[in-house]
Amino acid sequence: MQLILIWLLVTLVCYGGVIVTAALMTLAERKVSAAMQYRYGPNRVGPFGLFQPLADGLKFMFKEEVVPTGANRLMFRLAPVLTALPAMLSIAVIPFAGEIGTYEGNAVMGSIANPEIGILYVLAVSGIGIYGAILGGWASNSKYALLGGLRASAQMISYELSLILAVLAVVAMTGSLNLHEIVAGQQGWLGWNVFSQPLAFLLFLICAYAETNRHPFDFAECEPELVAGFHTEYSSMKFAMFFIGEYTAMVVMACLVTTLFFGGYLVPFWTDAPWWIGLIAFCFKTSFFLLLFIWVRWTLPRFRYDQLMHLGWKVLFPLALVNIFLTGAFISLFGSGGN
Repeated sequence: MQLILIWLLVTLVCYGGVIVTAALMTLAERKVSAAMQYRYGPNRVGPFGLFQPLADGLKFMFKEEVVPTGANRLMFRLAPVLTALPAMLSIAVIPFAGEIGTYEGNAVMGSIANPEIGILYVLAVSGIGIYGAILGGWASNSKYALLGGLRASAQMISYELSLILAVLAVVAMTGSLNLHEIVAGQQGWLGWNVFSQPLAFLLFLICAYAETNRHPFDFAECEPELVAGFHTEYSSMKFAMFFIGEYTAMVVMACLVTTLFFGGYLVPFWTDAPWWIGLIAFCFKTSFFLLLFIWVRWTLPRFRYDQLMHLGWKVLFPLALVNIFLTGAFISLFGSGGN
């Protein structure tokens, strides 16, 4: 019974932390962009505008909910759930910290679950999120929303292949699909996978922006052409759930970059660091990539759609194939970390 309570506590802390982070990212997005453009940003609600995410949540709760005429009501209501839920489910296997302790011979890990196929689970579950954009666009009975959903699906297919091949290179070097074991294989200063797989890291990072529909790949909600894309017709909490899904997906991708390429919760100069130090290190690394998401959005211009397809199929995908070929050749000659 106590073991179940411990597991529930870890679950609440992990999910609570991620949801709070996703909410604060909406504030950080506006604060960082304001600083880059010499503006104040939100500064009215609470000290330094810190309560702005709470105000936004209350505003969405009390807004009128509108369903367009001719919309498929069931799919229209289901689409926001299919966008937010997969990103939240992916959190379950992210290793935020190492072994916290033991209870009756059972190790208590710094993650909700620790399956042997952790990275496979993340890829499978996160891939479901595209159905939210597709169904939201189709069920809205709007040409702008439909075009946004079609763009999102084409973009997902184009960049998912390169992302999976980048992850496969790390898995091949580590010899395991378990995320805790992937982290454990990155001991030492130069043990991080970013040093042994720099091309895979670059491919994964670029594809992460495309997978989350973030600038410069935000064609699914391109305002100059599609008003707001697949969620044009949404309002109230359904509109908010699309944003919750997007920012939660950003948090998941930042956590995956940290886990796969930057040692996760490991501290290079402190091999036997306590778990809470590892948690702090993980949070700092993840925060850097979350800020990078914002920095890229407010720095780079949006691609044209043909440039998006060209980059995905004619640049990233061939590079991913070359990288996995070189990784396989290296492993056949020198072995991998799992051997």
